[in-house]
Amino acid sequence: MAGVMFLNRAYTPEYGLDLAGGTTVTLRPVTPNGTAPTEESLDLAVGIIRNRVNGSGISDAEVAKSGDNIVISVPGVGQEEVVKLVGTTAELRFRQVMAVAAGSPQPPGQMPTQAPTPSSSPSPTAPAKGGKSPAPSASPAAEQGAKTPEPTATAAASPSGSPAGRALSSALLNPSPEATPSATGKQESGKKGDKAEASPSPQPSSPADNPLADMDTTGIDPAVLKQFEALDCSKNKGQGAQDDPNKQYAGCSQDGSAKYVLDKAAVTGSAIASANAGVDQTTGEWLVQLAFKGQGPDQWSKVTTTAFNSQPPRNQVAMVLDGMIISAPVIQEPITGGRAQISGNFNQVTANELAGQLKFGALPLKFEKSSIDEVSSTLGADQLRGGMIAGGIGLALVVVYSMLYYRGLGVVSVLSLLTASVLTYQAVVILGAFAGFRLSLPHIIGLIVSIGITADSFIVYFERIRDEMKEGRRSLRTAVEVAWVRARRTILIADAVMFIAAVVLYFLAVGGVAGFAFAMGLTTLIDIVVVFLFTKPFVTLLARLKFFAKGHKLSGLDAERMSSTTVTGAKTVPQEA
Repeated sequence: MAGVMFLNRAYTPEYGLDLAGGTTVTLRPVTPNGTAPTEESLDLAVGIIRNRVNGSGISDAEVAKSGDNIVISVPGVGQEEVVKLVGTTAELRFRQVMAVAAGSPQPPGQMPTQAPTPSSSPSPTAPAKGGKSPAPSASPAAEQGAKTPEPTATAAASPSGSPAGRALSSALLNPSPEATPSATGKQESGKKGDKAEASPSPQPSSPADNPLADMDTTGIDPAVLKQFEALDCSKNKGQGAQDDPNKQYAGCSQDGSAKYVLDKAAVTGSAIASANAGVDQTTGEWLVQLAFKGQGPDQWSKVTTTAFNSQPPRNQVAMVLDGMIISAPVIQEPITGGRAQISGNFNQVTANELAGQLKFGALPLKFEKSSIDEVSSTLGADQLRGGMIAGGIGLALVVVYSMLYYRGLGVVSVLSLLTASVLTYQAVVILGAFAGFRLSLPHIIGLIVSIGITADSFIVYFERIRDEMKEGRRSLRTAVEVAWVRARRTILIADAVMFIAAVVLYFLAVGGVAGFAFAMGLTTLIDIVVVFLFTKPFVTLLARLKFFAKGHKLSGLDAERMSSTTVTGAKTVPQEA
């Protein structure tokens, strides 16, 4: 353990909110009709947010209700990503595209240009039928990709005025000549040699002040069409908007370059069984893999079939997250099998972030951050100082008692306590470096209480040795071995009961109580390691020394202490073999 610490240059533990400070976020629920949220919806939101925070690897975070608000306390600095994560609605909806236009009005006399797509590198588009491929161009969103922590998943741009991607079967997973980001569906079969090319969709050919000209508006709700016409993505992209899955929706792409009219949601986030981040083995790009459950596979197959049989731009299926279109790939063939992939301008962090949002569910309410406060560690530092003093006093009392009562054997208990303390410190540091564990005041309380648990194991063993010695028929070496066999079972049973209690308390409690239980369980395991691998072997070595074997007065095993009065009043003393 020490080697792991030094190799990773981890020498101090990570501290929790009460010891190192951190961030406290208060979320205020916003309901569509302005009424107070129900207790059921608040409890569900608390559970989902807690799962998201725990899934991000941050320990000792607290999520609790405060009236109608939800308060999240995240330890440490630089937790902006977690703060952003906890309030995200994060329900993915799949909707068929009904219409598309440029995201913002164009200057008079200028035709709408092709909408840029968030791509990490310049990517050539698929050639339009009968024409040459347009020159590759880097998108503006890519230039800002390194600065923007938000997850993005887009499809490759087509030669049309809308971002168009690809939806492929497993037979088409080999890199295409475009090598562009895409949204992919998997199925067991596919024709060899079929290549998916971004299908051209018609560019708006009318002036920017009339985006509805030459547009097929069949089946579009007039009210939604009016919202679409007035929508300006350069001013408001609608992030966080509550889009009703049972109604058509007008929204913007994530980079604001295009706006869409989308049909009713064909598949919702509740149909997602799993969402995992991974790396495409053929292209090396990060992506998010989705698997559907329940009616999801049938719904996904139905919407991709409908899109495949439609004319552009209705041959696209948009993925809407928090009211924004993150991708609108062209469907090249119906996709069955209940699986899909979202790929685009992802890295490991953003892919895992999006997968976590989708995996841990959608919040039943929309929240706005009413306050974000930085928490000082001054009070916690004072409490830590007091806790360390209390722990030092308790440890000193155990040492004094051991030396006075067990004399020479007391050295064994002192060294065993020191060994347990070193192992505990190393475990806390390593857990902080690799598992995100943060030491808080409840943890410290559990560690201090564990001093008594560790000392109890030594007492059980020492008393068993004394009992064997008092019989007068055993030497010290024999008594050490016989006493170990009998004491070992008692120690294991006691530690097992303590560990089971800690595990039950950890899973049934939250916040500080769970931290206390974790510390108790950790030190119980360390106690077993110390007793078996240090205390018993060390006592075996001491039994070979004349100081203990001959019963020196300061050994704690002298004749006066080991004597037992028989019926005749005679005393027996231990004899060394």
